[in-house]
Amino acid sequence: MTATQITITIIVLIVIAALGYGIWFVSRRRALQSRFGPEYDRAVAEGDSRLAAERELRERERRHAELELRDLDPEARARYASEWEEIQARFLDDPAGAVRDADALVTAVITDRGYPTGDYEEHLAHLSVEHARTLGHYRDAHEISQLSERGEATTEQLRQAVVHYRTLFAELLGTDPAPSGADVASGRSATDVPAPRSAAVDEDAAPHAGPRQDASLRRDEDDADIPAPRAESDLPHDTSRRS
Repeated sequence: MTATQITITIIVLIVIAALGYGIWFVSRRRALQSRFGPEYDRAVAEGDSRLAAERELRERERRHAELELRDLDPEARARYASEWEEIQARFLDDPAGAVRDADALVTAVITDRGYPTGDYEEHLAHLSVEHARTLGHYRDAHEISQLSERGEATTEQLRQAVVHYRTLFAELLGTDPAPSGADVASGRSATDVPAPRSAAVDEDAAPHAGPRQDASLRRDEDDADIPAPRAESDLPHDTSRRS
C-alpha cells in the first residue's frame, strides 16, 4: 500500500469516526429531549450552556437510577385518595389551609414512593426524570403556596394551586385523574374514573396580583372539581386580604 493510499485510508477512517460520534451525540441529545421534555428547555435556558445543562440532566438520570422506587399498594392509594377528597372539601372554608395540606400530602406521597426526603429543589430534580411533563404544575403550585405563606395569594390563585397539586398527585398515585377512595379500593382503573374538567384561568390575573373582586371568583362551567371559594367577605380567615 502506497503512502497516498494509507493517507486516504486514515482520512476515511477519521471521517467515519466523526460521523459515528456525531450520530451518537445527536442521539443522546434527542434522548434527553424526549425524556425531559419541557424540563430540557428549562435546564438549557437556566444553565451556563447547552452542554452543561445536558450534563446536569444526565446526572439526574444517574442519581434517579440509584433510587429504589415503588408503587403504592391499594390500601395506601385509597388512604391518600380519601385524604385528597377531604382537602378539596375543606377548600371552600379554608383555601390557604387546603393549599398547605395539599403540599404536605404531595410531599408525603413523594416520600412514600421511595424518593429521598429532601428540600423542594431536590424533589424537583428527582421527579424531573419520570414526571417532567407535570413538573410545571408542581412549580406553579409551590410558587402560589409561597405567596400564600406571605399572605399575598388571592383565593383564585389558591384554588389554582390545588388544581396544580392534584395533577402531580394523580400521576404519583398512579391514576389520572385522582380517583375517590372507593374507586381505588374497588380496583377500578383510571379509565373508569370520569376526568375532571380543566380549570379556567382568569386571563387578566397577574401572577402576583392582589386580591380580586368577588366577580373574578365565580366558577366557570368548564372549571375543575375544586369548589369555588366563597366571597372574600364571607371567608373567616381569608389570607388573600392583606392587613
